[in-house]
Amino acid sequence: MKPLLVLDVVGMTPRLLEHMPNVARLGRQGWQAQLDTVLPAVTCSVQSTFLTGRMPAGHGIVGNGWYFRELGEVFLWRQHNRLVSGEKLWETARAAHPGYRAANVCWWYAMGATTDLTVTPRPIYYADGKKAPDCYTRPPELHDRLTSRLGEFPLFQYWGPTASIASTDWIVGATSAILRADRPDLTLAYLPHLDYDLQRFGPDSPQALAAARAVDASVAPLLEQARADGVAVVALSEYGITSVHRPVDVNRLLRHEGLLEVYTQDGMEYLDPWTSRAFAVADHQVAHVYVADPADLPRVRGLLAGLSGVDEVLDRSAQARYGIDHARAGEFVVTAEPDAWFTYYYWLDDDRAPDFARGVEIHRKPGYDPAELFFDPADPLVKLKAGLNLVRKRAGLRYAMNVVPLDPAPVRGSHGRLPDSPADGPVLLCGEAGVPERERLAATEVRDLLLSVQGLKTREGSRR
Repeated sequence: MKPLLVLDVVGMTPRLLEHMPNVARLGRQGWQAQLDTVLPAVTCSVQSTFLTGRMPAGHGIVGNGWYFRELGEVFLWRQHNRLVSGEKLWETARAAHPGYRAANVCWWYAMGATTDLTVTPRPIYYADGKKAPDCYTRPPELHDRLTSRLGEFPLFQYWGPTASIASTDWIVGATSAILRADRPDLTLAYLPHLDYDLQRFGPDSPQALAAARAVDASVAPLLEQARADGVAVVALSEYGITSVHRPVDVNRLLRHEGLLEVYTQDGMEYLDPWTSRAFAVADHQVAHVYVADPADLPRVRGLLAGLSGVDEVLDRSAQARYGIDHARAGEFVVTAEPDAWFTYYYWLDDDRAPDFARGVEIHRKPGYDPAELFFDPADPLVKLKAGLNLVRKRAGLRYAMNVVPLDPAPVRGSHGRLPDSPADGPVLLCGEAGVPERERLAATEVRDLLLSVQGLKTREGSRR
């Protein structure tokens, strides 16, 4: 059984591959295929489909977050693997080959997974409110082995205004170390860098092309190591990022119509999901709209359909066509037009925005916020303030990193809807010439393809 390295190069498209010669070489060694993604085309949903072979209706991951009705809370970026229904790729392999060992380096839903080795971002939350960068590993001793070699996990370069190639470099280094020392049968590695400047500047910008070249250079030594060690490599992406210039405020519409409610503390407004008749969980170019009373469904549908920037309004019946009709999904799932994306904003006056709105707070915001990739351009002192806050951090003082703009206008790239062009959609490269070639592959077929690369038989099971 040949060991396998699976590289999730998020945001990689056929168009960008022209600037990634080291990764593109995999396709010449083996083959390259169009990869048909799922709705929503976002990390948590697509990765879960890759690993289970199921659509979101089957594995339950309807986005990067959703409204947990049983808790009355909106949560994004949860980490526990038990949220994902279905047998995972390595579990299928292990059942056929006891002793099969799998490593996960920064793919999502890593906590509590049955992989043998795990590395995932995990900040330290101190009792006084400070947050420090770090990672979770399993086994525990892997933590010190990696950080002594690579330094602390670069959390502030993994997401936020200072996100950079440093996080991808660290993940590549960790993957290399695990392949060399632990020799797992399957290694999953997530390389995030293309997400950053493609959302900041758009996929056709000079910065996007530079980011593609940077990822390619970062991963080149890892690809050479895999070739030298006889490790098969498959590189793929979850989605492509497309140009956008229209933010769409679904929650503000629902609030204007008296359907969304807030509560106030210390002059700040917070979404009140317990009492709201309707609200949206925005997730890039897809939003789940939760409606408490079925009597409000016709009115809410009409409001959504009439909102500029909305493409489709999917009720449960229409959701079934896309394989997203799960109990966690909103009563409506709305998709954006190609040049639009959804904000989570629900306040009507920026002076009433919660304090977390101006910071990088992926777990407190009731929706995705790409503005977190920017320093506030309206504040000429924003970088100086950020530097002073870092001084406070190093001195052991509490601080608030209020540097994120409340104006979404700088965002130039997004994803989530199904791609309009294969050149701008996800792609898969199989570096093994002996594996039967495919011109086009569904996301639900990736799991079985990966098993076949290793010469393993697949199991029959639900793919819905």
